[in-house]
Amino acid sequence: MLAIVVESVPARLRGRLAIWLLEVRAGVYIGDVSRRVREMIWEQVEKSIEDGNAVMVWSTNTESGFDFQTLGKNRRIPVEMDGIKLVSFLPEEESHDGQDKENQIEISS
Repeated sequence: MLAIVVESVPARLRGRLAIWLLEVRAGVYIGDVSRRVREMIWEQVEKSIEDGNAVMVWSTNTESGFDFQTLGKNRRIPVEMDGIKLVSFLPEEESHDGQDKENQIEISS
């Protein structure tokens, strides 16, 4: 089993993914393909992603039963810990004046 989720990618990449996989929701593709086809699909994603981002998840013989990889700018990044791949979150981007977006309070008079 293979699942790919893409965001903000060119329409031509979405069309390309739809050739091999079923698009069950906008930007969400699933299918059952060989390792070789999965790697070829990911190469297509790498070549065409532009400013978008993607995550690919597939079934494999690991402790968790799956593996995944990501591409593009996203706050979630894969981190391996004790042989298990987990997801870490990058801090939110700071605003132009150096304050965190979360900590900004708007005061109206």
